[in-house]
Amino acid sequence: MPTLIDSISQMEEAPYQLFRQDAVEFLLGLPERSVDLIVTDPAYESLEKHRRVGTTTRLKVSKGSSNAWFDIFPNTRFPEFFAVCYRALKFNSHLYLYCDDETAYVVKPIAEAVGFKYWKRIVWDKEKIGMGYHYRARCEYILFFEKGKRKLHNLGMPDVFDFKEDPEGYVMSCARIRDGYPTEKPIEPSMKLIAQSSEPGDLVVDPFMGSASVGEAALRLNRRFYGSDISSDAHAVAEPRLSALLQENREQLELIQ
Repeated sequence: MPTLIDSISQMEEAPYQLFRQDAVEFLLGLPERSVDLIVTDPAYESLEKHRRVGTTTRLKVSKGSSNAWFDIFPNTRFPEFFAVCYRALKFNSHLYLYCDDETAYVVKPIAEAVGFKYWKRIVWDKEKIGMGYHYRARCEYILFFEKGKRKLHNLGMPDVFDFKEDPEGYVMSCARIRDGYPTEKPIEPSMKLIAQSSEPGDLVVDPFMGSASVGEAALRLNRRFYGSDISSDAHAVAEPRLSALLQENREQLELIQ
């Protein structure tokens, strides 16, 4: 399989672009049917419920926290969001949406109404307990949608991502990240999704990029990446992260040459 080093050696420009735009505006600005895969993690509305009952202080500035966080993406905006996702995606492509149980029930019929086929809910076992009030969450869901018809690369992959025994023989951790960017995801779950639903050189998009963990996953798998976030804090983390990854691989390429 081609590597990021191969990609860098063949490209004159960085294989990623970052935008500071609202998610819907960003997707509307992309050419129609230009995106191969969307993997994203919106700041869904139900997070506010946990904040109000005091089970987390990471979501916004509060009496118990000095951490600033991004704005919540309200459920009322999901119809326009899925409509522009459908517009931007090529035929025969996939969309993966990280979310919680409550948001899953909200967005499934909305996505289906604009034309997506809903396949199933993938469970990401975060290995350690997280937010919540009753029965605190140790897992998160990834909703799997399809535009047209596209076959996954590995039909034997299970619908629970715990990475204690990876189907391809690797032992990896899929635990949630502590003390990172708010709700930052490890790259391993997104790498699995990207490997399953795209090819080297394809364009992977995340309209709620945050710290750009999806971007790092895409670049490591020799895909191109477009990410957007309205938060300046997100860009302050994402740009150095992806730039450092490219520099690290350029240095390796120079050693090889």
